[in-house]
Formats: sequence, C-alpha cells, structure tokens
Amino acid sequence: MIRLNSGKLINRGIIVLMKVLSVKKNLVFKKFLSLIILGLVVTGSVALADTIKLKADHPDKYTVVKGDTLWDISAHFLQSPWKWPEVWSYNPQIENPHLIYPGDVVYLEYDAQGRPILRVSRGQATVKMSPQVHATRVDTPIASIPLNAIEQFLGEPRVLSQREIDNAGYVLSGKDARLMSGSGDRIYARGLIPGEDPNSTYAVLRIGKPYRNPGAKPGDILGYEALHVADARVEDFGDPSTLRVKDSTRETLVGDRLIPKKASGLDQAFIPKPPETPVEGQIIAVIDGVSRVGQFQTVVLNQGEQDGLETGHVLAVFRAGKVVRDYNAKKRGEKVTLPDERAGIVLVYRTFDRVSYALVMEAERDMAVYDYVRNP
Repeated sequence: MIRLNSGKLINRGIIVLMKVLSVKKNLVFKKFLSLIILGLVVTGSVALADTIKLKADHPDKYTVVKGDTLWDISAHFLQSPWKWPEVWSYNPQIENPHLIYPGDVVYLEYDAQGRPILRVSRGQATVKMSPQVHATRVDTPIASIPLNAIEQFLGEPRVLSQREIDNAGYVLSGKDARLMSGSGDRIYARGLIPGEDPNSTYAVLRIGKPYRNPGAKPGDILGYEALHVADARVEDFGDPSTLRVKDSTRETLVGDRLIPKKASGLDQAFIPKPPETPVEGQIIAVIDGVSRVGQFQTVVLNQGEQDGLETGHVLAVFRAGKVVRDYNAKKRGEKVTLPDERAGIVLVYRTFDRVSYALVMEAERDMAVYDYVRNP
C-alpha cells in the first residue's frame, strides 16, 4: 500500500515530467508523458483516499477525558485507529506538544490536498498557588494504549531461552532446608555472579511451558514461559548466596531461577506502525491460559526479533476459514476451505528472540490460539 509520504514522491515525479514535457517537441513522446502524468495524478489521489478513511459518524471535535488513550481518541475519527500517527498535527505554540492531557480538545481539519488532520487545543487544567500565582498541570498526559493492561509484563524477562535458563542462578533451599519460602523469608541460591551492589535484587522466576510452532517437533522450542514469583534482595554473595524474599506473589520453590532485575528500558510510547516486511505468524499462547481471546488480553506470537518484529508493530488477526463439504459439486462431498475471516487487531509491545507479546486492541469476533497474524 502507498502511504501518505509517497504522495510527496508522486508530486515530485509529476513536476519533473511536466518540465520534460515543456521542452520536448516530439508529439508522440509528449502524448506518452501526458498519459504517465495522468496515471500518477490518479494513483496519488486514490492512494491518499485509500490510506486514511474517516468514520461516517466522526465528530468535528472531541474533549479528552481521564482514562482516554490516543488509540481511543483516534477511534472516534478513523476507521483504522492505529493510523493516528499519520494524521496528528501538533500546535507549535503548545509546550510539550507530544503530550495530550484530559481537558485538551482534539479537532478535525483538512490540509490543502484534502487530507484529514487531527489537531490539539490545550485545555486549562491548572492549579493556583500562593503567595505567588503559579500555573501548572495537575494531571498526567494520556498514554497511547492502556498501560494498565500490560505493565505487569514490562519489567522482568517473561520468555527465556534454554541457554538463559542454564546460565541463571537457582534457589537451592529455604531457611531450615524448607522447600517453599514466602515474603520476608531467607533463601539460599547458587549460580549468582557477585555484582558491585551488595544489595542487588533478583527476579525469582518459575519456568513454565515451552512455546512451539504448531506441529513443530518436540525439540524445536521458541522459548520458555517464565512466571514471575517474587523479588529477592541479596544479603551476602557466596556459594551459596543468601537472599531475602520480598514482593512475593506466590511461594518460592527450590529450583526457581534467579535473574538480575533491571530497569525495563522499554520504550513505552508504543507508536503504532505497520511492519516493513510481510509477516505470516500465529498466536501460540494466551498469557492467562484461556483458549478464547478478547480485547486487552496479551497473546504470544511465534514471531520475534529474528523475524523483524518491533515494538509498536500492528498486525491483523485472521481466523482460519472453516472446511465445508460441497454436495452440489461434481465430486459429491468435495471439501472446500472458506476464506479466512478478519478477527481483530493486535499491537506488539514486547519482543524476544523468537516470540513476541502483543496486546489485543480490537476484537471484531472471538480469537483463539493458532489464529493467524498478518500485515494489517
């Protein structure tokens, strides 16, 4: 599909050809160039019209409220809300124009070429302070997607390779040789590499099910699910090392793995964009273990960094067409596969080597494990 920025290239091509046309005297050649120019004009117009489509019942303006996301706001105006980066235009007079707050007004305009543009008018959410009058924002900017649906998956590693598991530290024992430990308990571990910080913190992870491609051989594993159990702070490095369990969500067991905790370092802007190369993947798991998938659930895709997936990539989900029998065909009872049906849209928010996490942003119908994901 030709995107909006290709319109500039088309316009430049037309200008160049017009200049050539003005100096050429050969009648046949001039007719040939005229046809090319007409084709470019039509192509450019169609491309722009097909790229951004407004909803038939879109408002002229919308006032941002607390809890909104950029995706939500764009859904009021656009048939494909994930295309909002192509139509947002910020007022240069607004401080921090990339931030949008509750109370701001988003309104629709059109440029000279008739393309839709969303602009922002700053609201007046301020607070007065004495003895001097000082105005400042009392709210926080809205996010691009609902971060509360994914924040638990942004910190610790959630998918580990066999090599990472083998190189990780592990829980040797609890206090008094206990097999299970809870928050506040002391545990002992092996395989930890002493760090500069004597109070280093580790994520306690329980290795879960392996992720595989559908129909793959048992040894062909994309990665292992890593369930976050607790955090543990080092009290003394050694062999074994001594740690104290904290922020426990379930019991720590002997054999659980220990991975150094780090700041997520993940870009949480999540600006949506289509993949630059063709994607043909599948949903291979749902984080909470259910078989049916709905809006704002996290799914695991069998495509990762090795396949070119990046944070922010938007993919369409398709349900495989059902197989029916045609009893009116010459070969009675012939099996016919119906076309795949589009089921929704997902946004990739975290990538690993061979798999990715994606958030279901739109669910047009039920989705399930093994549904296909492709370019939108």
